[in-house]
Amino acid sequence: MMKTISINNAVWKEGDYFVAQCLNIDVSSFGNSKEEALANLQEALELYFEDNEHPVITVIEKPEIVGSILKYV
Repeated sequence: MMKTISINNAVWKEGDYFVAQCLNIDVSSFGNSKEEALANLQEALELYFEDNEHPVITVIEKPEIVGSILKYV
């Protein structure tokens, strides 16, 4: 039986690549473009769900990016 869930992904440029990370599931991927990174993330998520009988999904209703400054030594 096919199930459908709504997920949130973040994409950013890191060096020469784009990184795509799922915020609901601890899975990420990368690619040469934003589109490629998201396509690779989709494939990684599909493999994650195929390999996990009981996947851990964090529900995130309204994600917000908040910047902060961290001081460390």
